[in-house]
Amino acid sequence: MWWIYALLSALFAALTAIFAKVGIKGVDTDLATAIRTVVILILAWGIAFFRGGVSTINTLTKHNIIFLCLSGVATGLSWIFYFKALQLGKVSQVAPVDKMSVAIAIILAVVFLGEPLTMKTAIGALLIIGGTFVLIF
Repeated sequence: MWWIYALLSALFAALTAIFAKVGIKGVDTDLATAIRTVVILILAWGIAFFRGGVSTINTLTKHNIIFLCLSGVATGLSWIFYFKALQLGKVSQVAPVDKMSVAIAIILAVVFLGEPLTMKTAIGALLIIGGTFVLIF
């Protein structure tokens, strides 16, 4: 079932790139990121309330809060750079290069989380990295 959610994530990420490219024309990318963030904030809290997730907020530990906040900072910085890249480049180049995050996440998961690196995963990461360089140059 996880792969259905992953495919939906990929579909909406692709739509994000297309909508953003159209929406940032002639707009400051930091302002565009701020507007996008407000929409996501309302959507995320609405879903959390609707599905009952807010009722478990008191179970969050300091550890949870720190790492969720760090994740939020990383997401915000990613969006800022992504919008700037979209404003300057083509979606067909920027979006795939942005997806090199998959290969970077694999490397970081192995180094910091101790996840195993299988041959299949290593080959997949190398293909992503190779494809990214093909698109850049």
